[in-house]
Amino acid sequence: MITVNKYLTAPISALALGLTLAALASPSFARSEQPMSTAREQAIRECNGAAGKYHNSTWQTMEIHAYRSCMAQHGEPE
Repeated sequence: MITVNKYLTAPISALALGLTLAALASPSFARSEQPMSTAREQAIRECNGAAGKYHNSTWQTMEIHAYRSCMAQHGEPE
């Protein structure tokens, strides 16, 4: 059986956590920014207008449904 000094486990754990966070924060994990197509911009404007009719808190479900339906009709993700 291997025993590990209790004073070494904390620094090793902290080092492992630091290396993991550094790897996840690297640019390779960042989302690349791609320019938005004009068709998507137009679809978003149109769908925001369609959903904008429902402002009251009682219509929140209808508002998101209208927006999602409109975007689906344009073949765009939400």
